Amino acid sequence: MVLAPADRAAVLALWRKLGTNVGIYTTEALERCARPQRIRAHLSSAGSGDASPAVRFRSPSSRGPAIRTRLTRRSSRRTFVAFPSSKTYFLHLNLSPGSAQVRAHGQKVANALVLAVNHLDDLPRTLSYLRELHTHKLRVDPVFFKLLCHCLLVTLARHYPGDFSPNMHASLVRFLNHVISALAPSSG
Repeated sequence: MVLAPADRAAVLALWRKLGTNVGIYTTEALERCARPQRIRAHLSSAGSGDASPAVRFRSPSSRGPAIRTRLTRRSSRRTFVAFPSSKTYFLHLNLSPGSAQVRAHGQKVANALVLAVNHLDDLPRTLSYLRELHTHKLRVDPVFFKLLCHCLLVTLARHYPGDFSPNMHASLVRFLNHVISALAPSSG
């Protein structure tokens, strides 16, 4: 399966925007299910004459590390809490929020997704090692890949609300479904 040119362009554009933060978002998708965080903007001295401060979303690039950390801590649950049965594959890990082990696994997921984005034309061959690992050694039910992808979509929509149009959402769903298909056990 190959992505349509429009889907490919949308996925590549978003991945360029994500840059090196993919690990942050995959970790958040693993551990937290967040409400959209609104950040109050201070009225400028020129002001609009409005007495109440405006509420708006800021782009992730405008957030400093302290704000990013605070938002992550205030976020509620994602995959591990929203889908508690997913914890069965991680009994050996400390699953508390901010755990170094969860961050490390989030980075592994991010690396796999970056690899997939860089090899969109041949996902089954590119992800064959991960398919074998998750199918034969770890015995992960493919349903959990879908749950994680859902949580990742929610995380990305939360951090990039201006970019997350219906077309972008559809393109990401198709891309993530291709990744899930490449990780599914082969029938051969």
